[in-house]
Amino acid sequence: MSRVPAHQALRRELAARTGTEPGDWHLVYKARYGMQAAFEALRAAHGPGSVVTQLFTCLTAVVPVLAAGLEPAYRDVSSRTAALDPERLSLPADARAVVAQHTYGLIDDAQTAELARLAHAAGAALVEDCAHCVCRLARDASGAPLADVSVHSFGIEKILPTHFGGAVWVNPASPVPGLAEVVGRALEALPEPPAGLDRLARAYRGENRVLAHLPGAVSAPLRRVLAGRGLMEPAVSERERRGTPARRPVRASAWVCERALEALSGLDAATDVRRRTVGAYRAALSGVPGLMTLAGADEGEAQPLLRYPVFALDARLADEMVARVCAEGLYAEAWYRPELGPGVLDADAFRVPRDRGGLPVHERLVAGCVALPADVGEDGAARAARAALSVLGDE
Repeated sequence: MSRVPAHQALRRELAARTGTEPGDWHLVYKARYGMQAAFEALRAAHGPGSVVTQLFTCLTAVVPVLAAGLEPAYRDVSSRTAALDPERLSLPADARAVVAQHTYGLIDDAQTAELARLAHAAGAALVEDCAHCVCRLARDASGAPLADVSVHSFGIEKILPTHFGGAVWVNPASPVPGLAEVVGRALEALPEPPAGLDRLARAYRGENRVLAHLPGAVSAPLRRVLAGRGLMEPAVSERERRGTPARRPVRASAWVCERALEALSGLDAATDVRRRTVGAYRAALSGVPGLMTLAGADEGEAQPLLRYPVFALDARLADEMVARVCAEGLYAEAWYRPELGPGVLDADAFRVPRDRGGLPVHERLVAGCVALPADVGEDGAARAARAALSVLGDE
């Protein structure tokens, strides 16, 4: 009996884990490529217009909008979820899509359902950004997925330890006329990655391991040199930081699919660790004076977050918390500070607004964000929480 090709096996696995059909999944070299192809298809079908999204995100979630010839329209986020706030959401007349980002892996079904309702009422698609929560979808009261397009990442610093790869699910029951056919066809038409790109993916883990052991003053410029000479595939390229995609979208190679399949075999165990870690953080940090947490992350069953977010009163305190957690040998970061992480080189290219009057929650979250590791178990969470709280004790 012949072996099932890796891309077919991966589609089946994604479908089995999400209660969907394999044929509605499309595999890409990077999740951002799938997002770009989807936005390009939307523009081709419905014309130029806007994509409503947030600044509290990675810039690679906005580059696909720009690359597709659409305009990002930034709106404020909710203090409950760090995702677009449906209660204060206004859509431009030319809205083509609304992005529901599950920030830190936090899924709020009720808020996402309201985003879907608002998007569909305006004739726009709901694009779900699941980069932080692979194989988890926002669902309505009946259990049906809410998004028209759902984008999942297997990339660097995501749930799976794969570094490359992504998948896009296209909802066959989308109420947006023709969306499933148009977007699905565009994703299936993506070319295979060039052989050189696949070689870079294979080499990344070893290159990154070597660079991580070098002093920062050496590793950072060396990383830039290697990327500039095409010897390393960066997590975020200089071109992308200026608002331009690094290359045209391509599908996932067989090797990338095999790596993702291997990683998915350990997803259940990893999910259990993340739930227990989040539960420990909730017990230690929720309700602490001088520290804000997201209500959506602290209610109901603990979700398997990519990071557990807390927010200090200002950037100084937040940075000191990050430093003390890292001194404990645990990896914390100020994610997303700067906004549009890891920081854009051309704010005008990203249409970053100068007037922040309509983004008060965003401004608060950016100033104080601390993203704690969510894969360290109860003991690791206790250590990280003590280190973070020690900063407040000094005040």
